[in-house]
Amino acid sequence: MPHLIPPADQIRTVHIMGVAGTAMAALAGMLKDAGYAVTGSDKAVYPPMSTYLESLGIQVMQGYVGSNLDHSPDLVIVGNVIRAIYEEAQVLLERDLPYCSFPEAFGALFLRDAHSIVIAGTHGKTTTTSLTAWLLEAAGKEPGFLVGGIAKNFDRTARAGSGQVFVIEGDEYDTAFFDKGPKFLHYRPKTCILTSVEFDHADIYRDLDHVKESFRRLVAILPHDGTLIVRGDDPGARDVATGARCRVWTYGAGQLWDGRVESVDTDTGTMRFTVLRDGSALGTFTSALVGEHNLYNQVAACAAAAAYGVDPEALGAGFDTFAGIRRRQEVIGEPGSVTVIDDFAHHPTAVRVTLHALRERFGGRRLWAVWEPRSATSRRSVFQHDYADAFGAADRVVIARPYDQSSIPEGERFSSEQLVQDLAARGVDALVLDDADAIAQTVAARARPGDVIAILSNGGFGGLHQRLLELLEAGTSSP
Repeated sequence: MPHLIPPADQIRTVHIMGVAGTAMAALAGMLKDAGYAVTGSDKAVYPPMSTYLESLGIQVMQGYVGSNLDHSPDLVIVGNVIRAIYEEAQVLLERDLPYCSFPEAFGALFLRDAHSIVIAGTHGKTTTTSLTAWLLEAAGKEPGFLVGGIAKNFDRTARAGSGQVFVIEGDEYDTAFFDKGPKFLHYRPKTCILTSVEFDHADIYRDLDHVKESFRRLVAILPHDGTLIVRGDDPGARDVATGARCRVWTYGAGQLWDGRVESVDTDTGTMRFTVLRDGSALGTFTSALVGEHNLYNQVAACAAAAAYGVDPEALGAGFDTFAGIRRRQEVIGEPGSVTVIDDFAHHPTAVRVTLHALRERFGGRRLWAVWEPRSATSRRSVFQHDYADAFGAADRVVIARPYDQSSIPEGERFSSEQLVQDLAARGVDALVLDDADAIAQTVAARARPGDVIAILSNGGFGGLHQRLLELLEAGTSSP
């Protein structure tokens, strides 16, 4: 049972267990680019990852069965979705095949000699990582990157890059069934952005203090000559940063690195903003990212670029051309003058800031929020009452019944019905519906021209996105 990574010159074939996860698919693409023969296995593959893997020519084996390893790959990379009881995992442990986790492989094969910029925190990681990578790209630094989503400018989740800098989305989730530490500990950070620290991932963390323990370990491995860029007005992040032994830059309202919104254009959906450093204007930029949380995601990205030595004058081209990220306030269609948005928000804080940003972006248009409780945390009752506040910016709210709760004790399960009652008590028009088809039928029937419909889910939502677009389009074409 060799839990190790062979020397690079001894690796020709790589198999990835759990290949359809965003990070795993990203690594698959990088390994493919580096010349390795790559295969993978997973039990559920849907867009955009399915189309991404297909475009790379990577064979995806369905299910975690032992025969997936019959070709005896030189290295097996095990995703954190893999449980030790899976047949494929059992066969892996029985055979003389080298294996490791995704973060271990990534750190060893791609980060050994790089300036690693790790973006960590409960919220904003994907947006901030994508933007930081693009600012460096626009400045000619040719960065490598690893993003937990697909940045439209790159149309992929990762690449090796040809420069000396690597930008990485650092996940606090555990690494693998044989390594329960957080993934970001393997990413060798030289610069680190810490956006926020809140309780999340209730399936692996006991409470907020347990979450903070992991982030403290990340701060502790920053080298003396590194830089920690921390959201200074976030209590959790500020607390964790106190143990830093390197240079610390704070950002946020009233911090060393600050920002102000100059204007929001609701016709073009863009924001003009100024980045301030120690009270002086570093520059004024225009961006497709709107809202206060995105203002400070962009301030943090500026700070990271500056920490690497990018001249402030080089940042404007990056902001002007940044196209955003799929599944982050992404407009996926506008049939019948109804704007349909796809977004990944699922934590109550993410739901709240996303809806407020959409309110700013689209002005007084009627805003729908259609939400699926799907993540390990949102399917539990830990944030039951917080969600009632999170949806306050929406005019209409539709809640699906939670995704599979069979493994959650009955007394710990989130209740969609209770949320609807709590929203109604606040004067919010809300209802709960059984499945994606019922939601699509109901929303399409009630939508009117000018509406903005935000679909919020960290999964596929039962195909709701496409079904709703089809129904809205059919309604537009009806006589």
